Amino acid sequence: MLAKLKPLEAALSAEDEAAREAAALEARFGHLAPQDIIALSIGRFADAGIGAVSSFGSDSAVLLHMLARIDPGLEVIFLDTGKHFEETLNYRDALRADFGLSNIRVYEPSPGALAEHDPAGDLHRSSTDACCDIRKVEPMARAVAPLAAWFTGRKRFQAATRAALPVFEAVGPRIRINPLAKWTTADLADYMRTHQLRENPLVAYGYLSIGCFPCTQPVKPGEDARSGRWAGQAKTECGIHLSSLDQSLTDSSL
Repeated sequence: MLAKLKPLEAALSAEDEAAREAAALEARFGHLAPQDIIALSIGRFADAGIGAVSSFGSDSAVLLHMLARIDPGLEVIFLDTGKHFEETLNYRDALRADFGLSNIRVYEPSPGALAEHDPAGDLHRSSTDACCDIRKVEPMARAVAPLAAWFTGRKRFQAATRAALPVFEAVGPRIRINPLAKWTTADLADYMRTHQLRENPLVAYGYLSIGCFPCTQPVKPGEDARSGRWAGQAKTECGIHLSSLDQSLTDSSL
C-alpha cells in the first residue's frame, strides 16, 4: 500500500530540508570522483536508508562495479516491467554473479493495475506515458518509499534534457545521487576496459540506451544515446527520474 499524504506543512518542511541538503552536498562534494561520492553518501545516509536503482542497461556495469567494491550488500533496485529484453534479464544475473551483488530487489507492476489498465499487455501502443506509469513509475515509488536517498547511473551527455544534471538533487523529501553525472563516454569506456567489465550484449547491435523492448530501438549515427527510446515521440523520460515519481507516492491512481 502506498504511503498516505502527509500534512501539508510537514511535507513542505521535509521537501525544503531535502532541497537545502542536496544544494549543500552539491556545493561541497559535487566535484569529487564517483567512488568518493558513493562512499560519503553511504556513510551519510546508511542509517536513514540508501540504495541504488539500475536498469542493467548499456553501461550499468560501471556504477554497479563501484558500488560493489564499497558495499556489495547495498540494495539495488531493479524494475521488472514485464517488457524487458531477455538479454537484459540475463545481464542482470551475470553482473550479480560477477560483482557479488547480494541484495538485488526486484519490483514489478501491481497486478491489479495491469488487470485494470493493461489486460492485453499492449497499453504502450496507445499511451506510452500510461504504460510507464504502471510498469515503472509506481513500482519505483514503492521501491524508494523506505529510503532517504538512492544512486542512479545518469550522465549529462546522455541527452540535452540531462545537460545540467547535478550530482546531488532533491526529489520531494529524498535525495537522488548521480555519481557519474560528469563522466563522458570515454570515461565509461576507459573504466570498462580497465576493469574488464562485460557490457549488455545489445550494445553491439546499436542499443546505446536500453529500456523495454516495444519502445527501444538502435541509435542512429550522430544521435544522442537516448534517441532510441520512444523514437518519433516527444517523450524523453519514463518518469522515474521526474517529479511524477514523488507525486505517485500519494496517488493511488497509478
